[in-house]
Amino acid sequence: MKSPLFTIFGFITAMMIHFTAHSQSNFSSNLIGSGVVVSDLDRSLDFYIDGIGMVKAYNFTINEEFSKRSGLSNGVAVEVSVLKLENSQNANEWKLMSFGNKQDESKPAFIQEGTGVQYITINVKALNPVIKRLKEKGVKLLGSTPTPLNENLHFVLVQDPDGIFIELTGPLE
Repeated sequence: MKSPLFTIFGFITAMMIHFTAHSQSNFSSNLIGSGVVVSDLDRSLDFYIDGIGMVKAYNFTINEEFSKRSGLSNGVAVEVSVLKLENSQNANEWKLMSFGNKQDESKPAFIQEGTGVQYITINVKALNPVIKRLKEKGVKLLGSTPTPLNENLHFVLVQDPDGIFIELTGPLE
């Protein structure tokens, strides 16, 4: 015969498994897509594709009717360019769009100078090729970067054309 303690332990374990599985089943995908409004779409595509090394996965248009009905805008259509770190179904989406707004001339110097999304982190196989491409584009490395994180990994900080901080981490070679 099972002891009452074993029965209680079994019940608690079953409840924990049930609640853990239930809380993790609310999402149909484990990916996050981020939408970024930029001042100059071509300049941002150049930075992210030719500088950082992202790939353009696809484009889509949000038409006037949907933008208004969905609450995304007050009826302004926009073309969205979807970038990924690799063109696969299992890669997060970095969605760039522009409404022709002027760039804020006062880019933050540090992440604490604003609210909302201030930075993203991208892990790379080798930093030196990315650093070379960014320097060729005139992108300034911030701080004293590359900065060693440990024996193998380094950290580089840059800003995109609109001021979003991009943390790049990986080995130098």
